[in-house]
Amino acid sequence: MSVVLITGASRGIGRAMVARFAREGCTVIASARGQAGLEAVQAAFPQVQCHVCDSSKNAEVDALAHTVLAQHGAVDVLINNAGAFQPGAISSEDDDALLAMLQANLFGAYRLTKRLLPPMIERRSGMVLNVCSTASIAAYPNGGSYSIAKHALYGFSRNLREEMKPHGVRVVALLPGATLTDSWAGVPLPEARLMPAEDVADAAWMAWALSARSVVEDIVLRPQLGDISDKDFA
Repeated sequence: MSVVLITGASRGIGRAMVARFAREGCTVIASARGQAGLEAVQAAFPQVQCHVCDSSKNAEVDALAHTVLAQHGAVDVLINNAGAFQPGAISSEDDDALLAMLQANLFGAYRLTKRLLPPMIERRSGMVLNVCSTASIAAYPNGGSYSIAKHALYGFSRNLREEMKPHGVRVVALLPGATLTDSWAGVPLPEARLMPAEDVADAAWMAWALSARSVVEDIVLRPQLGDISDKDFA
């Protein structure tokens, strides 16, 4: 039975991944910074282990890694999904915006991955899946420091993949476009214009379900009509 740790698991894409991997019989460990959201996950999926962890805080990341390794010895799949979105223009955003976005979208994933990699390397198996974004590979207006941080997460994924190839650990970058989550709450768009979070979760499961001889390096998902643009609000 595969042991799967999913961060940012209390809502949206993370929660959909919890449901998908739990349905496949995996031992799922869910983490998020909000207690209330995790309680809702626990109520919906009683078999899932839940841990409060703010991925932007080093001490909490270290504590999560220590607890998971103590209980399970290793994880088979690490899904770094925790993150935050703060729009803004580089020319006018606050000076601290870049550090805040890097802390939320990169540093926590980097630190947690480093803590959980040694057992994977020792066993010569496992997968690290980083939930990046189409903002990781394309610039867009008002992307600011968020897009910079997502570019960095994608770069981390690519470099880690090269490093892990001799060790049998697969590294996947999942780059979803506009997805129907709380991030788009209140936006005047038809639901059909956004991807279901369940589709993104299915892509993550597919990447893990392949044999250990194959790796899906990058998964780019967009709404059928393409990225959201000003035309959608005209």
